[in-house]
Amino acid sequence: MISFIISSLIILFSPDGGHENPSLLSVNPGLIIWTIIIFILLLFLLRKIAWKPLITALNNRELTIKNSLEYAEKLKAETEKIKEENDKIIEEAKIQAKKIISQSKEAAERVKQEIISKANLESQKIIMKAKEEIELQRETMIEELKQDIIFIAVKAAEKIIENNLNEKKHSKLIEEFISKLPKN
Repeated sequence: MISFIISSLIILFSPDGGHENPSLLSVNPGLIIWTIIIFILLLFLLRKIAWKPLITALNNRELTIKNSLEYAEKLKAETEKIKEENDKIIEEAKIQAKKIISQSKEAAERVKQEIISKANLESQKIIMKAKEEIELQRETMIEELKQDIIFIAVKAAEKIIENNLNEKKHSKLIEEFISKLPKN
């Protein structure tokens, strides 16, 4: 569009009205002056109308890109920092987990030892009680046996006295009596 306007102006303001066929190497001073004037006018218009908004837009774009890059770097640094903090937290959690596990094992071992010692004490009490009961029953049995032996001896003596026997009969009677005694 601009080139069309420039070429139209050149043709209009040329000295021959655009009817002469100029050669490519011919110099036309009027054409040169008008070309320079139009070029300067065009530069002035572009500067006033287009360059300021273009430069402003480019500066704004440059600033936006710069800010975006700075923000990206800042985010990258923050991400790295957060990652490092997360790694530290994970390490601390691992250490605490190991500590908790070891404490739990120690507590379980203590509880186990307490249970074993209580069980040993209880078993010892039960054994002592059983021994006491056995001893008591043994003494009771011995006492009963003594009573039975006394009773048997008295009965045997009665029979011996009743029969007033000789030594041979006496031995036979004792042997019969002993054989009749319970084997336990």
